[in-house]
Amino acid sequence: MVTKYRRNVINAAILERLTGLISERIMAWEGELIEINGEPDHVHILFELPPKFAVSDFVNALKTGTSRRIRKEFSTHLRPFYGKPVFWSRSYCVVTCEGAPLSVIKQYIDNQRGA
Repeated sequence: MVTKYRRNVINAAILERLTGLISERIMAWEGELIEINGEPDHVHILFELPPKFAVSDFVNALKTGTSRRIRKEFSTHLRPFYGKPVFWSRSYCVVTCEGAPLSVIKQYIDNQRGA
């Protein structure tokens, strides 16, 4: 997921908080968080989700909930970057990885060190 206007706003504290919020949301949807990491302007998330859920519905819920919480908890940090109540870009990329070695994907995400 990419920050609005690709602003470099994700620092270590925000990434840590996002990790907790994203993990909670995935578990609430009966899924499992496998790996998360990111850079100052985006995060990579590797997770499993039951096929009974539409990925688009999940991502919408994830982005809405995390945006609201991050904007509230880190308002002082975000104020210089955003004049409006935004955090995430409207777009996102979902890639399925059935058949790909999970270790390779986890390694890629783990190497996305930012903040």
